[in-house]
Amino acid sequence: MNDEQIIQLFFTRNEDAISQTACRYGGQLTRLSENILRNKEDAQECVSDTYLRAWDTIPPTRPVHFFAYLAKLCRHFAFGRLDWNNAAKRKAEVIALTREMEECIPAAWQGTGPGDGQVSELVGSFLREQTQENRMIFVRRYWYGDSAGEIARRYGITESAVLMRLSRTRSKLASYLKQEGIYV
Repeated sequence: MNDEQIIQLFFTRNEDAISQTACRYGGQLTRLSENILRNKEDAQECVSDTYLRAWDTIPPTRPVHFFAYLAKLCRHFAFGRLDWNNAAKRKAEVIALTREMEECIPAAWQGTGPGDGQVSELVGSFLREQTQENRMIFVRRYWYGDSAGEIARRYGITESAVLMRLSRTRSKLASYLKQEGIYV
């Protein structure tokens, strides 16, 4: 069943929408939340919460990119669970990801700089200008939370090559944002 057919099931309030969504995207959503939480049970709970939120929001929302919509919901639940699990202390991997991005993304993420939407739009525009492989490496690291080792295995390159590409891409991103009038 394709995305449009699944979305139509949501619109007709057919409960098969959940099972079809789970069949099509359950594995990807589970992996996404496990990469953030490093806990299978919590990850599965976040995926279940994702299905429920999709049920509650479709309709009226009609996502153009169904998986991206689900992934955004799932990430929201996973990071919320991570915050709840760790209260004042964050997992080392999330701290590392945050520090890496702070090298090139301004304080907008803390609400003290330009609007998040403006920065997000510029990051998207920047990524579209990169090679497909560099774009995917960047997205795998900072959206899906994959480790450098996982990315290296996925693309058949060394871990040091992944780290170098990420470093160069972050540097280019910082320059691009500066050129656009957004400073770190």
